[in-house]
Amino acid sequence: MKKFYSGACILCTILGLSGQEILWQKEIKSSTQDFLSQVTTTIDQQYLITGSSIQSQKFSTEKKQNSGYDFHLVKLNQQGEQVWERYFSGQNHDYLSATVSTQEGGSLLAGTSYSNKGLDKKEDSKGGSDIWLIRINEFGDELWQKTLGSSSDEEARSVIQTTDLGFFVAGNVQNSSKGYGSEDVLIIKLDKNGKELSQSILGGKGLDEVEKMIPTKDGGALLGIYSRSNLGGSKKSENYGEGDFWVIKLDKSGKTEWEKNFGGKGDDHLRTLALTSTGYVIGGESRSERSGNKSVGIEEGTDLWLISLNERGEEIWQKSYNFKNRDILMGMSVLNSADDKTSKGLLLGGYTQAEGRIETDDEKFWMLYLNQDGNEQWRKYVKGDKRQREERLSDLKLNRDGSIILAGTSAEELGKENWKIVKLGDKQLDQLIEKQDIKIYPNPVSDYAYVEIGFDFKEADIILYDMGGRQLQSLKTKNKVTKFNTQNLIQGAYLVTIKTDTNKTANAKLIKK
Repeated sequence: MKKFYSGACILCTILGLSGQEILWQKEIKSSTQDFLSQVTTTIDQQYLITGSSIQSQKFSTEKKQNSGYDFHLVKLNQQGEQVWERYFSGQNHDYLSATVSTQEGGSLLAGTSYSNKGLDKKEDSKGGSDIWLIRINEFGDELWQKTLGSSSDEEARSVIQTTDLGFFVAGNVQNSSKGYGSEDVLIIKLDKNGKELSQSILGGKGLDEVEKMIPTKDGGALLGIYSRSNLGGSKKSENYGEGDFWVIKLDKSGKTEWEKNFGGKGDDHLRTLALTSTGYVIGGESRSERSGNKSVGIEEGTDLWLISLNERGEEIWQKSYNFKNRDILMGMSVLNSADDKTSKGLLLGGYTQAEGRIETDDEKFWMLYLNQDGNEQWRKYVKGDKRQREERLSDLKLNRDGSIILAGTSAEELGKENWKIVKLGDKQLDQLIEKQDIKIYPNPVSDYAYVEIGFDFKEADIILYDMGGRQLQSLKTKNKVTKFNTQNLIQGAYLVTIKTDTNKTANAKLIKK
């Protein structure tokens, strides 16, 4: 089974940060080897921590104990307090690798299953490993599930929700009878109820692994693939080196609109993608000097390599960044204007790892902030108070208020990894974030809307008026984001007013469709 998890030893007590403070820290204890794959910010700005664990005790005497890995989910509120915890279990190993928050308030889970029908798994195995999808509501309750696969081995790598509220699932398939190489990319389009609409396999005459997928503004998807394939199969471009960045734009039905290949003569490994106001940014690590279509060199070991593209996949700029030794890019977030119409900059996070020698910078986590043209504005290091190889970063997320969530595993000994979640406040990032006094989404709304308050407060009133000034609803909240029921409203325009205990008020129009 391919490991989905990598990282750096940085989640111990964090010291010496410029303008940063620990807002809270949460540790989820374990007595086994647990894998944390992702932290997802939910639509109400809470945090869903997902991965794979072996449960010590879960099933009653009426159920058979599962000794394999299960899907493991923990939801935390904005203060780091546990809201709920869930497991989804098959009778064999099941690895949860990707999660997306849905606009309706729940999530879709995508993982790789080696289990047949039984326990929480409702469909038979298709053969080998399969993709196991579970749709849950905001409380962690299952809404539906699907097992997708063939007699070949499939694995899930990424999942997104599209503008039509359906989903794209991206994964890899090995030695498929319908494929082109030793490993190809599998793309499945589903509607919001899990009905399969289309399925396609993409690849060249070699090995292609999808690393990341993001939704595009037109309802399609952008795929980021690590390609070690030559021309052939569905691939229209030749590799420049050992491994290249391969980027594919899909339309809303899952058909390829365009594809681009980027690389030098060495090994270039794509890690992540981001949507900007002008197009896309793709990023990863590079071992290539200037060659192929790579116009920037490397300084030492592996460097970060970023390429900005317009919506047609044409290059706007490319840049390289170095932290010495082996630089690994773990995440990339775009800072947008308050109206989300323009992109102001990029926040990158990752770690540096010494290759074959111990140095003071080994396993050091860093953050790098760039302006919209890719020019470095500042960089910061996060260093622990002790060096343990058993502490690893798995994911990081930039929140809309400028805070940062770091998620990873921590252990005093191998095989007993606790999940550790740290929320950092950063003064420089806070100053860059343009905050709205009040924000409502989705808007227009069908059933439920979320009201986000930009002020600092302890308690606030949210009041809904019709356009004639008549009060229809009122509720109190202590949260920055509050769910608001609009199911009983008739179609039309309404006014939402917030009043805080700090004597601040704000208004916004809500459209019921």
